[in-house]
Amino acid sequence: MSTSTWFQSPDDAATRLNAVGYLTDTPTATTAYLTGALEKPLLLEGPAGVGKTELAKAVARATDAELIRLQCYEGLDEARALYEWNYKKQLLRIQATDTSQDWEQTHDDIFTDEFLLTRPLLTAIRRTEPTVLLIDEVDKTDVEVEGLLLEILSDFQVTIPEMGTVSAVRKPFVILTSNASRELSEAVKRRCLYLHLDYPDAKREKEIVLSQVPGVSDKVAGQLVETIGRMRDLELKKSPSIAESVDWARTLVALQIGKLDDAAITRTLGVVLKHRSDQERAVRELKLGR
Repeated sequence: MSTSTWFQSPDDAATRLNAVGYLTDTPTATTAYLTGALEKPLLLEGPAGVGKTELAKAVARATDAELIRLQCYEGLDEARALYEWNYKKQLLRIQATDTSQDWEQTHDDIFTDEFLLTRPLLTAIRRTEPTVLLIDEVDKTDVEVEGLLLEILSDFQVTIPEMGTVSAVRKPFVILTSNASRELSEAVKRRCLYLHLDYPDAKREKEIVLSQVPGVSDKVAGQLVETIGRMRDLELKKSPSIAESVDWARTLVALQIGKLDDAAITRTLGVVLKHRSDQERAVRELKLGR
């Protein structure tokens, strides 16, 4: 088990994450501690905008670790996630090689670190310094990519056919995030700790807004969080995220708005709702301007 690289206890995790601006609860702090102590990947699942990606960033800040991020998307393949060879440079080396050299010697000459282009997964595996590996929105990848992840999540190693197996000298702190747009395989889930993050309750979200936005009053923060909660109860294309709550508070401070009344909400609605249909529904359902 890890001793001092990450967190000493759940309380230590909570204290250090809070110190870098990530207000956490007991389940999140406990899971963050266990991820480091057990050296197991953490699968964070929940709706977009609840702080999944931000947790990985906060862990990196709190532990002075390097954050390496693999942003997942449909069509992601091994070359973009793991590694690829610099074929142009290899070809130039072959052309410059003595023609009397046999293929075995040429092979050993061009399949070396000099020609290896490492991508996020391999980069994280090879680092000797503390590293947080964020595999963001893993549910957006094709199912085949999960097979690529299994070797890394199981043994923290990567097999490069031309060079052999590369094993982690220092295991990274791995966080996978998912918006649950599709079900991940049981094989991936088995290798991970699991935590579901949801929108915080009004009290905690108010604490987050107050901690992130100097100058916002307690009264306005309370009104803002109440309004955000009402918006999230509507059937919107995209509910406001915590980050958008913070942005809204910053907007109100910038405009020197001291009361979040209907006029202020309507005036600044574009900060939190980014679809015209959502704005129209909010105006209609919340009875703004009436």
